[in-house]
Amino acid sequence: MFRILAALSLLSVGLPAAALAAEAGFSAAAPCPGCSVILVSFDALQAAHVHALGYPRLTTPTIDRLAGQGVLFSQAISPAPWTLPAHMSWFTGTYPSVHKVVNKFVVQADELVLSNLQQLSPGIETIAEVLHEQGYATGGFTGGAGVSGEFGFNKGFDVYSDDVPPFTGMEGSIPRALKWLEGRQGRRFFLFLHGYGIHGQYMPAGGYDKRFVDPPYEGPYDGTPSQQRVLRELGLRQAIDLDKPDVKFWRDIYDEKIARTDALFAGFISSLQAMKLDQRTVFVLASDHGTEEYEHKRFDHGYGLYDEMEHVLLAVVAPGIKGGRQIRVQVGTLDIMPTILALVGIPQSPRLKGQLKGKSLVPLMTGRETAGEDVFMETDYRLFTHKRGLRTRDGWKLIHTLETGKIELFDLSSDPQEMADLSASQPGRVKELDDRLLAHYREIGAVLDHWDVGCSPVYPDQCH
Repeated sequence: MFRILAALSLLSVGLPAAALAAEAGFSAAAPCPGCSVILVSFDALQAAHVHALGYPRLTTPTIDRLAGQGVLFSQAISPAPWTLPAHMSWFTGTYPSVHKVVNKFVVQADELVLSNLQQLSPGIETIAEVLHEQGYATGGFTGGAGVSGEFGFNKGFDVYSDDVPPFTGMEGSIPRALKWLEGRQGRRFFLFLHGYGIHGQYMPAGGYDKRFVDPPYEGPYDGTPSQQRVLRELGLRQAIDLDKPDVKFWRDIYDEKIARTDALFAGFISSLQAMKLDQRTVFVLASDHGTEEYEHKRFDHGYGLYDEMEHVLLAVVAPGIKGGRQIRVQVGTLDIMPTILALVGIPQSPRLKGQLKGKSLVPLMTGRETAGEDVFMETDYRLFTHKRGLRTRDGWKLIHTLETGKIELFDLSSDPQEMADLSASQPGRVKELDDRLLAHYREIGAVLDHWDVGCSPVYPDQCH
């Protein structure tokens, strides 16, 4: 099956193509001037369950092999722990507090109104807009729900496909994407491919084959979205007590969903190679956020900033970039947009430079050694909670819950599972990191002194 990926090792930039791209306004010094771009979102994929990042179970053979042709970032952190704000940060290169698409709805004149980038932050440009202005055909093919075009994700796209049942997997988006790609040989394109096949609200057609479940599992769970929904809502109010076999079952079917999505992605790569669209193409593979599978006695994501929700997949395969490397310093997926622009040689306008809060990872990818970067995280999930976090490049993590004032401090180098809160024993470090955290949000213009706690629905059965 993986012979289809062999061609990726031949990715190169020919001099005539590079010269032609430079003439079209792309920087000739870029690794792949004017190259096409494919950005793939594996929604809700925990970095800790990716085989190439150390997970013992072979969940991600296709992702592993493609990432092996490029650069894999082992410490990539999301700016937000759920779909809507995290993807909008990819698309705009800025924090949720800046683009303001932080919940499905906003309150206007005492009414809930659907959040929309153009209305909330009309001056912000998206990655699709910038590429489209440079002559790229732009197509987005998604699983709907939290990346629906109605939030502003369709801005800059020639085609944006989201008219599917909510939480559709890549079995829905891949065929549409491949049809759109037909006949695009020799033409510049940007493709955004997304699916919910790993998400808690997804279930495979025909049910699970339970390939990773040790029989006989005789517990009360079958892995349906309705059961996951009950656990998700219960976990918002209190820690859940589950037996070890039940926890293992949920983690086993999570792995099955990852493996199924990876297999669908293998078919996409095979078709791409058959169409000869895998060359002079930049691939960015990422997860918008992870999801909790009982690591802190809860399920799902959005409500917290622990690493099961924040530590994500990020891999980049690009002509002109030496592959087969893993970068272990910390980076953020906020860097996706500036990295893509740098790889294909699109200069940033003064206005765009002012917008982008992420930075290009090309220097890291081309061998420049750095200590990595501090990453800031945030969530205002459903108005249930308002949290801000800082994960430092040297392994400290602080989480500040704004509506209660609670602060948690973790030393990730000795406590990667975030089980020992050190805030009481290290007041000096808490003050230092919290001062940095709050200064960052003040600098970007975020409000920090008033927090409404309520219910802003994400799912139809909420807030009634």
